[in-house]
Amino acid sequence: MNNFCRIGVFYDGSYFSYAQTYFYAEKKVGWLSFTPFHRLIEQFISSKEQRYAMHRIVYASWHQGLFPASQTNEKQFFIERNRHLDLMHAGIEPKYVPMAPSGHEKGVDVSLAVDVMERVMEGKIDVAVLVTGDGDLTPLARTVMKHGVRVGVFYFEYDSPQRNSRVNGRLITACNYAFNVNDLERDPRYATVFKTLFRVPQVTAAKE
Repeated sequence: MNNFCRIGVFYDGSYFSYAQTYFYAEKKVGWLSFTPFHRLIEQFISSKEQRYAMHRIVYASWHQGLFPASQTNEKQFFIERNRHLDLMHAGIEPKYVPMAPSGHEKGVDVSLAVDVMERVMEGKIDVAVLVTGDGDLTPLARTVMKHGVRVGVFYFEYDSPQRNSRVNGRLITACNYAFNVNDLERDPRYATVFKTLFRVPQVTAAKE
């Protein structure tokens, strides 16, 4: 028995980005950061997969639609550039799906599913963690488990004037493990843990 649990983390990029914006712009708690988020994932999986002595994320990828530059304003360029740097520093492999000039984001779930199955078929991971709320990935979760790999879903549930976030119930039922990140915010026992997930921007003092 391998004493090392290999975790793969697969991000629905837009889903996570909306959560970052919600916590930063509306809740004013800071920028949801990848390194402490990965630490949280490892700790949670460790509590579930106790037959292993060690639990580490060995692979992480970010799946998001990429629209033409003509549809992106200067502010969005700045945000995306900083996010790309954050992905690099956290060791997350970005996988962008080219989008048509007009229309909604499509095909990202397919990109994510293919990536997961490649890791599973190559025997690279023991647990696949999906960061999403998309019910279209329910068949993926079921297929992955048929190959002996456990599946966890990390998701967000919040109400916002800009966008509400929910998770599909079928996806939760299909997965071995589920973790609602917003539960940390609501439970006083985990207030300290919740705060560690965020990077608080430094405020530059005004010159006199």
